[in-house]
Amino acid sequence: MALSQADFSRLVGEHGPALYRLAYRLIGDRVEAEDIVQDTFRSVWKGRSGYEPNRGDRAWLATILRRRAADSYRKRTLRLVLSGDTPLEVETEGVDPLAGDYSDEMQRALDKLPSELRETLLLVVVGELTHQEAAEALRVPLGTVLSRVSRARGRLREYLSPAVAKAAGDSL
Repeated sequence: MALSQADFSRLVGEHGPALYRLAYRLIGDRVEAEDIVQDTFRSVWKGRSGYEPNRGDRAWLATILRRRAADSYRKRTLRLVLSGDTPLEVETEGVDPLAGDYSDEMQRALDKLPSELRETLLLVVVGELTHQEAAEALRVPLGTVLSRVSRARGRLREYLSPAVAKAAGDSL
């Protein structure tokens, strides 16, 4: 069954904000995260003829987003190697869509995690995938996902100051 315009709009509305949060936490750059989410939905629309409505939309979208984030990372790494330029951070005005979600200290702690732990934790916590959906998206056994999430949470607790860890509470 092909994806209709109405179903596509529903996917964007229901899953867009969570995909943005996931992309931002994976990449760490707001503009690039927006581009990745747009690329994700562009891929969905281009491949709409293969849409399977009963497959678990969030996990499917998160899998596509992971590939787009990996592509973006490779391009960014290649661009830096080829040009030798250091990316500049430019302040932008506007409402922060992540205000109150995670502090800068939390982002720094997430950045310290090995990529497989960070990605697994973000799929479950930020991407709101079940552990089983994360296992399918990552193509690893369920036990591996459970172990990675547990280790990631433990390491974050070690990295964060006691006050931040307490404020983050059960969201980790």
